[in-house]
Amino acid sequence: MILHSMVALLFGFVLDLIFGDPHWLPHPIRFIGKLISKTEKVIRKDPKLNNNNKRNANLEIIKGVILVVIVLFISTLIPFFILYFLYKYIPWLGLLIESIMCYQILATKCLKVESMRVYQSLKKGDLEEARYYVSMIVGRDTKILDETGITKAAVETVAENTSDGVIAPMIYMALGGATLGFFYKAVNTMDSMVGYKNEKYLYFGRFAAKLDDVMNYLPARISAFIMILVCPVIGLDIKSAARIYKRDRRNHASPNSAQTEAVCAGALNIELAGDAYYFGVLHKKPTIGDAIRPIETNDIKRANILLYATAFATMLIILVIKILIGFVCQKPI
Repeated sequence: MILHSMVALLFGFVLDLIFGDPHWLPHPIRFIGKLISKTEKVIRKDPKLNNNNKRNANLEIIKGVILVVIVLFISTLIPFFILYFLYKYIPWLGLLIESIMCYQILATKCLKVESMRVYQSLKKGDLEEARYYVSMIVGRDTKILDETGITKAAVETVAENTSDGVIAPMIYMALGGATLGFFYKAVNTMDSMVGYKNEKYLYFGRFAAKLDDVMNYLPARISAFIMILVCPVIGLDIKSAARIYKRDRRNHASPNSAQTEAVCAGALNIELAGDAYYFGVLHKKPTIGDAIRPIETNDIKRANILLYATAFATMLIILVIKILIGFVCQKPI
């Protein structure tokens, strides 16, 4: 079954590169999103918080823990039993289904397609359309962004999600197949939906946000390291990437987000991050990287090239490690 999971990951990776995420195709992550929303409604009759009330805050934290437990239980158990019974009775179908699961967990082409829509809109000078497309992939307010702000937001999203959307799920699927991949995606989806530090989710989403930080801690750093390694292969500045990573990898409220953003900023010799509006409120944020040159629309393409190079390198590393483990143990991987 371990060998099957590795083959499924490889097949899923190839399928993701070919097909991406067609909107007409039913997607399990959308199911997880609906599960999160419905579960929240059930366990939160009154989502309004009184931040000065310690008892109410503690209750919200407990409710948030319950949400995480329910969502992870359902999101993980369903694929586990599907694959368990298929591999036991119809192995070839189990491999096919797990390959499709791995494909749907990964987001390499989807990330490229969505960010390149922003690129195409900017190239034809349609800022309103570019703001709309970038609003689909970022959490910040986009209505007042100019061309530079839109481009920066798109590049940052590609850089950050190189880990969250591609490398981290690859690592978890290499360790535990599609089942562990769904566990990770459920955590990641909960963080993106309830992990906000606003009045509604400050306490309720705290456990989901912290769990996401823990799950992404090592993958974010592994992603950054591989991103640095591939820079010379695709003609980017490896010395600057390593330097900015060392200096700016902690320039974010999240312990993980700046890891890959710092590498990308250094590799492209541009400045990322800085102040941004979220839900109408200005958040003061440190910058990442040096403005050696002004950011330009083509940096979106460069960020995607870095994304793909990192994804291919990670897949190759995983395969080599699995083969070596199998050789050392002298048994099938």
